[in-house]
Amino acid sequence: MKAIYWQKGESLDYLNGTETDIPANTVVIFGDHIGVAGTDIPAGENGTIHVTGVFEIHKKTGVALEMGDPVTFTEENGIDKATSGAVGYAIEDAAAAATTVRVKLLG
Repeated sequence: MKAIYWQKGESLDYLNGTETDIPANTVVIFGDHIGVAGTDIPAGENGTIHVTGVFEIHKKTGVALEMGDPVTFTEENGIDKATSGAVGYAIEDAAAAATTVRVKLLG
């Protein structure tokens, strides 16, 4: 079976299947992964989400992270330490009181 090269995969086309616009820089959950909207994505339209790279993202309050810790993401808490299903890893230490952390997405 052959495969045909399509793209690098650093960014992916994403259909906003909701009735709400997605502003640029919004964390988008798809399946067990996350991406970051590269531009505004109008409701019902296609746009681009970044799935690799390092992003500063809101972190769950009260959770301390060390560089290299696997992380997960939820809409209600933001970044949290992962016990399974990691979407990336912390690239810096973040104290429990910190509100953000820089994360390398796994793509």
